[in-house]
This record gives sequence, C-alpha cells and structure tokens, in this order.
Amino acid sequence: MSRKSSGRGRLGLAVAFALTLAATGSASAQQLGLPRHEVLTISGEILFAKSAYGRRVIDEIEAEGALLAAENERIIAELSREELDLTERRAKMEPDAFRVLAEAFDRKVQSHRENQEAKRETLARRGDAARAAFVELTRPILGALMRDTGASVILDRSTVFFSLDSTDVTALAISRIDEAIGDGSALRKDGNN
Repeated sequence: MSRKSSGRGRLGLAVAFALTLAATGSASAQQLGLPRHEVLTISGEILFAKSAYGRRVIDEIEAEGALLAAENERIIAELSREELDLTERRAKMEPDAFRVLAEAFDRKVQSHRENQEAKRETLARRGDAARAAFVELTRPILGALMRDTGASVILDRSTVFFSLDSTDVTALAISRIDEAIGDGSALRKDGNN
C-alpha cells in the first residue's frame, strides 16, 4: 500500500508541477500585458499608416506627389498658352504650315502626358516597394510578438468575419515596430527603404 500511495504521490507532484509550469507561462504573458490567444488579429493598413516608418513613407510620397501635381499644373499652363498662341496664329497661316505646327504641338502634349504618367507610376511603385520592405522588416518583430503571446497565427482584421477586440494586437505591434526600426531613416543609409 505504501508503494501505491508513493506512486500516487509522485504522480500528484508531477501533475502539480506541470500545472504550475503551465500557469507560470500564462502569468508571464499576462504580467507583460500581452493577450493569450492562439490566433491574433492585426490591421495591416493601420499598422503601416500609424507606424513611424509608414508615416515617414506616406509623408515622403505625398510631398513628392504634391511636387508632381505642381509640375503638372505648370506644364498645363504652358501648354495652354502655347495652344492659345497657335490658335491665334492659325488665321494668318497656310493650312499645311499650321497642320505641321499643330501636329508638333499634339506630339509635345502627348509626350508631356506620358512623362507625367510615368512619374506617377514610379511614385506608386516606390510606395508599393516601401510597403513590401515594411512587411519584410516587421516579420521578425511580429514573430517575436507571436512567441510572446503564444499565438500560432496573425490574421489581417479585414479578412476576419468576427473576432474579440482582445485578439487585436495592432497597437502593441506598432509600438514594438517603432521601437525596433523607428521611421526607417537609419535603415535607408544601409540601402534599405
């Protein structure tokens, strides 16, 4: 009988020890103020837009977009003056001579339009590249967040039909990302975005 009670005693101690370990793991995440969920959610759009990195990129893209818009307005004003001048000269010109000038003007307008469109596309690609670089830079940070919370997956909130607010770690992720990479300016010196 002592052997049975001794075996039960060891089993009881082992169970108690296992429960203590499990409780300690939960307590440490809770002590850190972290949620304990297998599945976490995050708003990818907010994550980028509210992080220091995302704000810097958005500000730069918007500033360059404003410069491009101002340049476009200047070009349109120049072309409008040129078109008005051409229209005024038309009455005094031979039709064939005017046609040559009108065709040259049309080519110039088309060239400016194509150049401006190419600049807009380049700016959009830079924004897309910066977002892709952000995702790559944040992978290890989000991976550590998953480990710290015991999560096995992070889903974008936009793809989730319904979830508890406690699964959303967007704000926590932003604070960790800002702490780790800031606005990314230092990374740009090393060749990254």
